[in-house]
Amino acid sequence: MNKSVVASRIATDRGVWGAVGEMLLAGLDLAVREVTLFAAVGFLIFGLDDLFVDVGWAWHRLRYGSTRRALADLPHPETPRRIAMFVPAWEEAGVIGAMLSTALARLDHSSYRLYVGCYPNDAATIAVVTAVAARDDRIRLVIGPRAGPTTKADNLNTLWRTLCADDAAAGTVTRAVVLHDAEDVVHAAELKVYDALIGDHPLVQIPVMPLIDPAARLVSGHYADEFAESHGRQMVLRAAIGAGLPLSGVGCAIATEVLVALEAAHGAPFDEASLTEDYELGLRAAALGYAACFARVSDDAGHLIATRAYFPFTVATAVRQKSRWITGIALAGWDRIGWGRWWHVAEHWMRMRDRRAPAAVILLVAAYCAILGWGIAAGVHALLRTPLPGLGKTMGVVLLCNAALLAWRLVWRFATTAHAYGWREGLWSLPRAVVGNLIAMLAARHAAGRYARLLAGRPPHWDKTAHVFPLTPDELASR
Repeated sequence: MNKSVVASRIATDRGVWGAVGEMLLAGLDLAVREVTLFAAVGFLIFGLDDLFVDVGWAWHRLRYGSTRRALADLPHPETPRRIAMFVPAWEEAGVIGAMLSTALARLDHSSYRLYVGCYPNDAATIAVVTAVAARDDRIRLVIGPRAGPTTKADNLNTLWRTLCADDAAAGTVTRAVVLHDAEDVVHAAELKVYDALIGDHPLVQIPVMPLIDPAARLVSGHYADEFAESHGRQMVLRAAIGAGLPLSGVGCAIATEVLVALEAAHGAPFDEASLTEDYELGLRAAALGYAACFARVSDDAGHLIATRAYFPFTVATAVRQKSRWITGIALAGWDRIGWGRWWHVAEHWMRMRDRRAPAAVILLVAAYCAILGWGIAAGVHALLRTPLPGLGKTMGVVLLCNAALLAWRLVWRFATTAHAYGWREGLWSLPRAVVGNLIAMLAARHAAGRYARLLAGRPPHWDKTAHVFPLTPDELASR
């Protein structure tokens, strides 16, 4: 074969491979542009949605002033009402004793009783609760009929039936049921808040303030950032616009007539098929016409009356917890409780916000893929010495708006966290935003699998994580 033929074939091969390379590069550029467009438009919609919340809260604040009220200004009844506190417990031997002892020592109210729900196959927790109950008859140990774990709602329903039987036998009337978890640090004045407000508001929720573990500041602290935003502003706005107020499962009081009505309507006050029975209870009660109050109240020393607790402090445990929330609220909640009153725009808006987590995770994944794709495309174009395609004027405007909305969001994040925890934690909230995104993406994947198993008929169960209680006197004094 002569040299001219060989050269011709080489040139042909180079032309073919060059054309293939150009097609692949063009495909990469197109894919990156489309993913960028998808993420950019999605973030613009979500950013504007968050901006509406900011504007709505600011308008409410300007019109009505501070959302915090002083404890002394509440309408306290002359005779304290009887209150029952429900504490469901499964494998909580490590924290339940300290929690109950602390609550008994702290709570400033003359008429209350703590009902602790245990399982017959959890001897360690039963032993600890029995020891505390032997010292104080305000502790009522309730051992359910079924082995654990069932669901938290099943445990709560057992406590409810026990309370009803106790009231009937003693001829007493319990005015409200308060929910707490086995790791909660209760505020001394919280029962006074419920007692003062429960007459006009059949459901009362006080803020939740996650404790930050200095050894796991990035993971445990991101809960503090999220609750500072949610319970500092969003829940206040939600109550102000008349949307149903979901309960947080801790630090909330429910009038007994609400639980009676829910039992009559649904067979039990707490839905045992739900992974997020607290969230659903608040919305189901709203559907029955019961108004809720989100109470931001200062004690006599000026401190916020709130429930404090350590949340998960490892990525794995945080992912497990967040996946349960996503499954119960954003996925299962869609078909379990629907959209509420069809004519109530505010209700639809808030439920849409509750259920946007999976879409937000998809957008996050798309955004990170777009960033990676632009990096790869820029590298390939640099090697080939070809120009990187431009974004286009419209895309540039959208990205500029998103950058402004992101900066606005981070400023609000810093401000709300700093207001609740101090400026140093406010600064930590900025890198924790990235950690929160990572946890959300991992949790969404787990939530999808969990939801698929629910759809396949697998019964829900109590998927809890190990808890920690601040045990030293110095720790407790600062909470």
